[in-house]
Formats: sequence, structure tokens, C-alpha cells
Amino acid sequence: MRLLLTSAGIKNPSIHDALVDLLGKPISEASALCIPTASYGHPLAGPGAAWRFISGREPRCPMCELGWKSLGVLELTALPSIDEKLWLPMLKETDALLVNGGDPLYLCHWIRQSGLTDLLPSLSETVWVGVSAGSLVMTPKIGEYFVIWTPPTGGDEALGLVDFSIFPHLDHEEMPAHSMANAERWAARMPVPAYAIDDQTAIKVNGGKVEVVSEGHWKLFAPGPT
Repeated sequence: MRLLLTSAGIKNPSIHDALVDLLGKPISEASALCIPTASYGHPLAGPGAAWRFISGREPRCPMCELGWKSLGVLELTALPSIDEKLWLPMLKETDALLVNGGDPLYLCHWIRQSGLTDLLPSLSETVWVGVSAGSLVMTPKIGEYFVIWTPPTGGDEALGLVDFSIFPHLDHEEMPAHSMANAERWAARMPVPAYAIDDQTAIKVNGGKVEVVSEGHWKLFAPGPT
């Protein structure tokens, strides 16, 4: 699977170009499924945020409004109750999965419960485009700093499909807790390399190669002491 892990979606031409490169075609020729699930687990998001994401009415985090050839909704909480033949063929044929922000551990739980975890290795040509929690869920650990919804097993472990962690929304004017100083304290407790990225930055992963794409600012921290 190819990954474009963003803080706030396709915010600038550089991130847009990175997405087109991963798709291997213009967005207007690509199909996408959007995954709003993380929205439901976060107290500052919820159904309203899910609707804005799906309907392309969230200009702060542009994703669904980019002019896709086709767009559908893949709601992970519903998948365990639906026959696979009704959604699995569409999943395998889609070019991109657009994964909304919200609560990363709630999202991680439903990726596992839905069976999507087992399918991800087979989606080698699919591009996973994450926003905030949709990016954090791919990391090994999110850090206690970002734990709101607690999974049944506890802990802060996510899917671990990349070998680094992410601190999103760096120095965001509406999120004073996302300062560089707090990012440094968070990174000091992470056992893996950790990126702090602002909303003008994304991390592109393709074939094991990791590339930072940015028109803003970011910082890579070495692992903290174990």
C-alpha cells in the first residue's frame, strides 16, 4: 500500500502533486472511498464532522472535494454486519482510501474489527490518504498524549504499518497544545523516530521510501530513551 499521511489533507500544490504521483494518474481519473469512522470517537468531531468530510464541506482539510472520478463511503463500523460481496470488490478496485481525522485508537479498533487489517497487505496499488488520526493510525504508537478513546486492550498501540510516529497540527493557531515544546516532550517518550508536522506538511511512503512533502514546517525527532 502507498501512503500519504497528512496533518490536514491536501492543503497545497506540493501535497497535491505527491498524491497524483502516488495515484499514477490525475485525481479526475481516480476512484476513492472515504472512511469517516474516526470522527465518531472524538468528542470534538462526531457525526457533524463525518458529514462535512463525506460531503466535501470541510475546507480546512480538503479531501473528498478534490474532483474524484467516483467517490463512495466505506463505514468501518457497518462492515461486520454486511456480506463481503457487497463491498469487497469495490474496495479492491478503488484507487484511494480517504481516511478522516478524529480518534486514532477508535479508528484502529474498527479497522481491526471490520477485517480491513487483513486486507491491507493485498491493496498494494491503493493509496491510503490520511488526515490527522487517519495518519496516526498507521504508526506503531500514538503516545499517551493523543489517547482519548481507550481501546478494550488499553495502551496506545496502532497498526504499525510504518516505523515512525506522528505529531500532527504542529503550531496550529487554534490548537495551543500542539506547540513545538509539547511535540518535543511527546517525542522524548516515543520508542521510534517521530515526526512533528504542521498542516502544510505530509509524509509520503512508497515502496519503503519515506519522503517529507512540505510547504510549512516540520521536525524529525530521534527515538527517546527506552
